[in-house]
Amino acid sequence: MSRRKPGRMELDPAELLAIVDRVQPLLEAEEYQKLRASVETLVWLEAELEKQGTTVARLRKDLSINMKKTEKTKEVLKGVQDAESPPDEAEEKSGDEAGQKKKKRKGHGRNGADTYEGAKRIQVPHESLQPGDLCPECEIASARVYLLTNPLKLVRVKGQSPIQATRYEVEGLRCNLCGKVFRAKVPEEVGEKKYDETTASMIGLLKYGSGLPFNRLERLVRNFKIPFPTSTQWDIAKKAGIILAMVYEEIIRQAAQWDIFYNDDTSVKILQLLKENQQIEQAGSKERTGIFTSAVVATCDDHKIAVFFTGRQHAGENLGDVLRHRAKELEKPMHMCDGLSRNVPKEFEDLLMKANCMSHGRRKFVEVAASFPQECLHVLESLCLVYRNDATARKEKMSPEERLRCHQDHSAQVMTDLKSWMNEQLEERKVEPNSTLGGAFSYMLKRWDKLTLFLRKPGAPLDNNICERALKKAVLHRKNALFYKTEKGARVADIFMSLIYTAELEGTDPFDYLTELLKHPEELRRSPQHWMPWNYPTAVAAAEAAAQPEIELAA
Repeated sequence: MSRRKPGRMELDPAELLAIVDRVQPLLEAEEYQKLRASVETLVWLEAELEKQGTTVARLRKDLSINMKKTEKTKEVLKGVQDAESPPDEAEEKSGDEAGQKKKKRKGHGRNGADTYEGAKRIQVPHESLQPGDLCPECEIASARVYLLTNPLKLVRVKGQSPIQATRYEVEGLRCNLCGKVFRAKVPEEVGEKKYDETTASMIGLLKYGSGLPFNRLERLVRNFKIPFPTSTQWDIAKKAGIILAMVYEEIIRQAAQWDIFYNDDTSVKILQLLKENQQIEQAGSKERTGIFTSAVVATCDDHKIAVFFTGRQHAGENLGDVLRHRAKELEKPMHMCDGLSRNVPKEFEDLLMKANCMSHGRRKFVEVAASFPQECLHVLESLCLVYRNDATARKEKMSPEERLRCHQDHSAQVMTDLKSWMNEQLEERKVEPNSTLGGAFSYMLKRWDKLTLFLRKPGAPLDNNICERALKKAVLHRKNALFYKTEKGARVADIFMSLIYTAELEGTDPFDYLTELLKHPEELRRSPQHWMPWNYPTAVAAAEAAAQPEIELAA
């Protein structure tokens, strides 16, 4: 069936139903009912689309269309494998196999006390006994007690505001004769700043790491009787962004030297640029009006970096800006992206080993699985074997060379057979090239060399999933905050998101990381390369050691 965009015709619903009624004598009763129901659905759908606030999700709900939330093979083709199996296959299973209990999935039980690593620890000593004391219950005089290696661990969780305030009331006394005021000495821990570095870190983590808009944070904190206006939040975040920008630029420079790059983008709204778009359209200009957030993820053997860019540039152009920092003597890096040409940096296209995302190719078959279940089942099961081999390589912590040999031994023949089978389906006209399934075949075959780079190069990735996950930060922000007001606001978001997600990729606490960066602006300016998520504790220790003599001298 053609998916060409239909032409628009103005028809009165009553007139349309009258036409259907006139052809009733030519149709069977069942056929007439189906045709009339289809026309009535079309009329209803057009009326719904003209209403304000109608969404695709609402239409799907009203039409009882259940969208699959997973692309797992067993869910996509649920029922196809069962239909192929003999009806009595379940009865032939051995008693041991049939009696096996389903294994409980990990991570779906209660959290033990040891999982609360960030909890405050309080040691509770025994009120009357110490190690080595005589046993108060034992009749033997020489019996003594010793300390247990596994103490009883109790966890108590309390709720509190993410932004907390402390009000210090400094007592003052005035002389009733001379009028001089004598104030109490302000404690050292009060400091000079009303909003300390942890405030900026928390704002960044909630807003740009978890998608909580400023206005929602204001309402949340207001419930705890603490005023925290959105304008104040933005002012704090903007000032913090100036300091963090030094590390942001440094991670771009370091990422440019690494081995593998992933990139992709998603749409975003910036009100300032949307106003410019109106002027561009009124002038009839052909300037680009799209606005995007791009994610560029770079990996090497030990570390990962994620960098975000928001503006009019596509993902490929932003990757090009990163690669301009790359040393010329380095070898060609690998570049993983989906099949869109705009994700490839034109300036550096010949300097990259290009790979395409297997997940995107696989998704083409997921989308048409309902229409071509048998053919899609064959493709998805073949790719499942490849992913299973890759999972084995990760589980066994193989080196890039060992992983390559693993895929060459176990995945190469699978991919060769799959390619031959797809070519055979097209050449023998078992699959129509212009069908949706034929389009899925063509997508894979056209990009075959890029999809199978993992069979030729050590460390070549299978898919672009790591970048897709990074973009969820931007998507979450877009879903909750809807837009940025200015390009400056988008820039601050890029800085915070880049540092937060890079810290998460490294397994570093992003709150502590941002706080330490904001506490040491001078050190950042001198040597930003020492303040990466994987080495900043050493820089913090060095900064504290350098400040120690000054403290002693002041004392």
